[in-house]
Amino acid sequence: MKVFRLIGILAVAMGIAIFISVPAWANKSETKIEAPDTAEKGSEITIKVTVTHSANSFFHYTEWLWVQVNGKEIAKWEYSSGNRPEGATFTKEIKYKVDGDLEIKGKASCNMHGSANEAAAKVTAK
Repeated sequence: MKVFRLIGILAVAMGIAIFISVPAWANKSETKIEAPDTAEKGSEITIKVTVTHSANSFFHYTEWLWVQVNGKEIAKWEYSSGNRPEGATFTKEIKYKVDGDLEIKGKASCNMHGSANEAAAKVTAK
């Protein structure tokens, strides 16, 4: 019985040692926004939001992403361990009608480490 207990203790200790010695790949979700610098008033533009996060597993993933135009949320995606983003890097596209100058913001967050930034872009209406 003592042998089995000793084996169990060694196995747990080795597991902890392996866990501790594995290099950390953790990072925060980073957001990038692409939009035209200028657009005709009344036209429709495409806002491209790209999120980069080095992990996309059951335990570690981008938890949410939102996009705002002039302070108003226009899109939000929420993820979970069973409904993760398409990949460690993923892109969402949003069509938006230009009714004046636009200030676009986007932010994503890792479920464990948070957000690396709040991305921003400006579109000047002509």
